[in-house]
Amino acid sequence: MKLAWLAGTLTVALAPALALASPRESPLPPVRPAAPAVPTIRPPPPGDGLAGGGFFIQADRLIQNEADHTVTAQGHVEARYRGRVLRADQVTYDSATGIVAAKGHVAIVNPDGTAEFASSAVLNGTFSQGVAFAFSTRLKQHVTIAAASAVRRSASFQQLNEVIFTPCPVCAREPTPTWSIRARTAVEDKKKQIVYFRDAVIEIHDLPVFYLPVFWEADPSVARKSGLLTPEVSNSGLRGFSWEQPYLQVISPSEDLVISPQLNTKVNPFLNLDWRKRFWSGAIEARAGYTYERDFTSSGHRFGPLTSRSYILAKGLFAGPDDWQWGFTAERTSDPLIFQKYGISDVFIDRGLYAAEDQRLISQLYAVRQKQNSYISVAAIDIQGLRPTDVNGAFPLIAPLIEARYEPDQPILGGRLRIDASGVVLTRDESPIDPTELGVDSRRATLQGDWRRSIILADGIRIDPFVEGRVDIYNLANLPAPFARNATIARGFGAAGFTASWPFYKTAGPVTYIVQPIAQLSIAPLVKQDPRIPNEDSADFVFDTTNLFQVNKSPGFDLIDSGQILDLGGEASAEFGDGRNASVIFGRSLRAEPDPSLPARTGLEGLASDWVVGVEGSPIKGFDFFSRWRLDSRSLSINRMETGVDLVSRRVSGSIRYLEEAQDPSGAPVKYLDFRGEVYLLKHWGVTAYGDRDFLSGEWRRRGFGVVYRDDCIRVEVVYRQDEIFNRTLGPTSGVFLRLSLATLGNSGYSPTSSVPGP
Repeated sequence: MKLAWLAGTLTVALAPALALASPRESPLPPVRPAAPAVPTIRPPPPGDGLAGGGFFIQADRLIQNEADHTVTAQGHVEARYRGRVLRADQVTYDSATGIVAAKGHVAIVNPDGTAEFASSAVLNGTFSQGVAFAFSTRLKQHVTIAAASAVRRSASFQQLNEVIFTPCPVCAREPTPTWSIRARTAVEDKKKQIVYFRDAVIEIHDLPVFYLPVFWEADPSVARKSGLLTPEVSNSGLRGFSWEQPYLQVISPSEDLVISPQLNTKVNPFLNLDWRKRFWSGAIEARAGYTYERDFTSSGHRFGPLTSRSYILAKGLFAGPDDWQWGFTAERTSDPLIFQKYGISDVFIDRGLYAAEDQRLISQLYAVRQKQNSYISVAAIDIQGLRPTDVNGAFPLIAPLIEARYEPDQPILGGRLRIDASGVVLTRDESPIDPTELGVDSRRATLQGDWRRSIILADGIRIDPFVEGRVDIYNLANLPAPFARNATIARGFGAAGFTASWPFYKTAGPVTYIVQPIAQLSIAPLVKQDPRIPNEDSADFVFDTTNLFQVNKSPGFDLIDSGQILDLGGEASAEFGDGRNASVIFGRSLRAEPDPSLPARTGLEGLASDWVVGVEGSPIKGFDFFSRWRLDSRSLSINRMETGVDLVSRRVSGSIRYLEEAQDPSGAPVKYLDFRGEVYLLKHWGVTAYGDRDFLSGEWRRRGFGVVYRDDCIRVEVVYRQDEIFNRTLGPTSGVFLRLSLATLGNSGYSPTSSVPGP
């Protein structure tokens, strides 16, 4: 009984004094030393190994001195209680004063996996105060703290003297951490979940790089805590020397705000805000920025009047009743060059149901309901163009845009039936051709059906018959001359046919080979394009292997690909059973009569289309490639080629994209390359590079290269960047950018997975 009582008392006493990294854990109730009592029996934590909340202790010897009122356990002392393990060379308890002392290799392991170590520790009778010498602790996220001494002043407040803080691995082979904080004192406030440092020096490989007289860091065990994030530093001719310092303010468990003032030597400061809020049914994220400044050139020369310049990039998504979801995006700027001028990143990304093209902002309000066999969406969309050639008055207001789909659960005539409906209203303020004229307003309603069935014959030939039908009704207003001002147009499209394929399989060890010829016959009347119907949604029409065997290859509704068409091709693939694969597909379309309504640049308008070829695969782990070609039907010259490679390995990562096109939608040829990548020549040192090159002009639109150092707890990038783009008042620019990411001290940019903020 004395051994059990002693073990429980010592463990409960030492645990609060040494457990520096358990801010969420309530301290155990104090045990009165003068009247040993059996504690309340509670189920032990999983893996404790003790039933009924019992104690366990083992030692080489036990010495009881009744005269001094002390009990001492000596030699390889180990005690377990409620999931904690205490080890020491000697533990002494003085029942008269309540003093508990542990000496020699003191160590305690907590249930959450954190551990504390000391050469010796002394606690008072109430166990609320104490001192540990030669102290160190291992916290979550691999954080290590070492100090000459630790003074516990209360259950939630203690001070460390001559302290070292590092999240980097430290071992006998690598005793010097990549980075660390050395401080004269550090105070841990568990209520506020903050560690305060005084006279702190941030060191990288034992070299002091930054001194802070006062500095605070969130407890590494907390998920989020208010504080400074890692700054972003740059120097360029555009803004001069620039320092952007993010600060994270945690408002509540479901809300936070990042405030990022940017200070520049050539132009006025710029303020960025990033607010996030999660509700019971959804979430909102809003980014915004503001400055009061003149316009300025690439060299930082300011001109024009002072005015407010701002932007907003916001999104939200919420759950509604009966499987409905609704959301919005709000993207707007008062200055079309604001993102380039102030280096705003992650602007042109998908935020909502619909995505805009590069250098265009989209604001939308939408609602979606999707079930197993039906789908419906309703949206209103407004677009702001930032390209120099964009005329925002010519962009239509899209409201509403309705899309719906339904598939019956039961087969219809042995096949699958799908019914689609859509409608859209486009309203313009001005014509894209003549700004003095009103733009064409259009309203379209569409109803279409698609029936397909699969039949496999005895010899393995697969026949897929299909029937498609569609009706469009257009109501147009403000048509230009020589057409009537207003018009209502109805048209129909119907096609029937079948797709036939004959797959051949062969297995050689783990590899499976599949080769199959494919033919598709579609019989439909040739629908001539009405010149009054504007081509709004099919302007970027590309013919390649992805739509080779589609009945209507047009990507939208305004343009129809029709007539009697025979699509011929073949496909071959190989699956290696370990994730590696490769495939190739090729073919062309043959028509009974040419279709002059199809754009000539697609290669589909004649009796025989261009040849299309597509290759893709993953020959080795981490290496993926694709290549799609469209070859001239007569000369086999390249009319369009798109090739890409993605590589991810331990030392190399990156991507390459190349596009060559005889005519883009504007009629101009294209030869364009862009690449991004990192190569680590040594274990921690590497180079990074990116570039966008226009081969027709012989110029690099953007390029940059730099040096990277990374390990388990730090990443440092020094990158030189040069832009050769002429955009209104901005011309070529260049600059040097520093990006620094330290483990547990935030990131160069805030993200939901950022761990803990720091300086």
